[in-house]
Amino acid sequence: MNNDPEFEATMPVLFVGHGSPMNAIEDNAYSRAWMHMGRSLPRPRAIVCISAHWETAGTHVTAMDHPATLYDFSGFPRTLYALRYPCPGSAETAGEIRSTLSSTKVFLDFNWGLDHGAWSVLCRMFPRADVPVVQLSLDINKNPAQHYELGRELKALRRRGFLVLGSGNMVHNLRTMVWQDTAFDWALAIDERLQALIAAGEHQALVDYRRLGPASSLAIPTNEHYLPLLYILACSDPTDSVRFFADQVTLGSVSMRSVIFQPNS
Repeated sequence: MNNDPEFEATMPVLFVGHGSPMNAIEDNAYSRAWMHMGRSLPRPRAIVCISAHWETAGTHVTAMDHPATLYDFSGFPRTLYALRYPCPGSAETAGEIRSTLSSTKVFLDFNWGLDHGAWSVLCRMFPRADVPVVQLSLDINKNPAQHYELGRELKALRRRGFLVLGSGNMVHNLRTMVWQDTAFDWALAIDERLQALIAAGEHQALVDYRRLGPASSLAIPTNEHYLPLLYILACSDPTDSVRFFADQVTLGSVSMRSVIFQPNS
């Protein structure tokens, strides 16, 4: 365990609705909210990112010194592909995660890098790219409850100076998405219900999201964008203060709602 006095305080933990990769280069309400949030955060020892865009068989963590900026999308402007996020990686952090997640085998990865779920947010929050970043994958063989339990194990990292960041979208249905700044009524309704459950600390209901009614199937047709939220909920503490930001539904069926859990001073 790290005994450096710089990391005596418990770090916050947050989930960010990342939406379109264009938020990395556009000046909009979301990119500005991420920039403001980044300036308000204490400097972490390293960042552990759980992104919707890295699914694997088994649990993997990046362990290279210089993770590549991955362009895991197509059809966007050339300026987006020119963006680099040259942050360092951290084999030490990967090893600490490996020892912390004692309930499952963790594989060290030297090939993945940072996908847009990670770098599109981090380039706004930490634009100097001077904080080490590792990504933790989503094991496709685990159910939501098992992902939540892994998040509970990660909670120990908060006391060691690590910032745990989940990146996805609480509501994410690309099949119904429209390229307009609008919101379907059903998407607004389920987004508000999820917000209320998070604020109330009703984690079991959020793990069992399929029981929230027909709107949950529309909101979460596949769960890779939702699962990072479960890790962050599991890392939170009942004594934390809860604050939502960038809380808007756009593109018809994509919730940008983000949430930070901060220790009460």
